[in-house]
Formats: sequence, C-alpha cells, structure tokens
Amino acid sequence: MRGILSIFVFIVVLAGCSSNTNTEKQSAGGEQAVKATPQSTSSQKDSIDDYQPNSQVTDDRSLLKVGQTFSDDKGKAALKDIKQVNQTYKIGDVELTVKEMKLIHLRPDYSMIDYFHVLTHDEEFDFVKVFVDIKNTSSKKVNVAPIALMKTNTGETFDWNKDIYLEELNGELEGGAEKSGNLGFIVNASSGHAHDEQSADKKKKEIKWIEITTSDVFDQNHKKISNSKKIKIEF
Repeated sequence: MRGILSIFVFIVVLAGCSSNTNTEKQSAGGEQAVKATPQSTSSQKDSIDDYQPNSQVTDDRSLLKVGQTFSDDKGKAALKDIKQVNQTYKIGDVELTVKEMKLIHLRPDYSMIDYFHVLTHDEEFDFVKVFVDIKNTSSKKVNVAPIALMKTNTGETFDWNKDIYLEELNGELEGGAEKSGNLGFIVNASSGHAHDEQSADKKKKEIKWIEITTSDVFDQNHKKISNSKKIKIEF
C-alpha cells in the first residue's frame, strides 16, 4: 500500500488526468498554520459557492437536505445523506480542508450513460462525493493527491483512478497555490457480470463512514517530504 501511495504522484505527473472545471487560485499568504489535529474552518471563504458545475456529473450544490432532488441536462440527483465537515488537516506543508461529504443517488441522462459504464453497468447508482480545498502553504512547488485511496464501512475500496469528477485536483501545486473541487466514487455498484447481477438483488449496504488516504507529498524533484494521512469521516 505504501508503494502505491509513494508512486502515485509520479503517475499523475507523467500521465495526468482528464480536465474539467477545476479552479486554481493564488492564496494571499500569511495565514496561521493549522495544527496537526482537525479544526473548524468556518471562517474560510466558502469555495463551494464559486465552484463551476462539472461537465459530467449533475450539479448538487442546491441539495442541502435529505430527500431533495435536482435535475439538469446531465441527469437527476437525489440527496440521501450529507455531512458538513469543515475540517482542515495538515500534511506537511499542505493543508487539506474537507468541506462536505454527500451520499447521492444519480440517474444519469441517456447521453451520459457511456461515461459511467466504465465503472458500473447500473442505469442509476449511489456515489459518495467529497468537496475539498487543498492549499500549499510553502513557497515551493509540491506534488500531492487529496484522495489516493478511499474505503467505506461496507468493505469497498477505491483508488484515485475511479474518481468520477476528474477535476485535476491531483498532481502539481505551485507555492502558495490553492485548488478546490469534488472527488466522487460510485458505491454498491454492479459491473454487469452474472454474479454482480445476483448480488444487486440483495439489499445494498448502508454507507455510514468513509476513510480517505491522501498520497505522500513530494517536492519538485520528486523527493518525498511528508507521509500520507488517513482521515475517517462519518455521516
């Protein structure tokens, strides 16, 4: 597992991810360093309001209460659970702020079905979405991924390449720079194989918590400067 995290950033740098609507902005600097333990970030600017909707996934910003739905040209989303996290975690010189976590049921528009078929053959499915801010507090370039691995209480495990948002949050982060956006992973999904179709008939397991593991942090010379961090978040 350590090997996966250690080579992750190199894979991102060499191969890259498909780009969408990620926003990247320079920080004003001079902010007080965040402690190693999580702390509230309610005073920070709410970057969720500035978020530009993803080109593949239905916009969920208006979904703030369980049971609410929203439809657009990409599909229909229904909110099943939500947790306003607003916690900041220190990973060396990188500050990772987890703003919110949602469990969403999505029925993609017909035009979007092929996009999701790589991960599931279900015509509609649940996914866990995490909105994050990631900031480089140093003056030097670093390489990092906010979520290299994610697992749930149901026993499912996902690596970074199963993210459905693809908003270029992984990889290089210039000195003083900040990125904001979503990462999402389809849960309780079937792949279309016979044994999966049989298991799909069973009651899907309830998502109660997730555990995310960041990548290690590397400097511009690809030398590891900080170890990865595990973060558990409960609904």
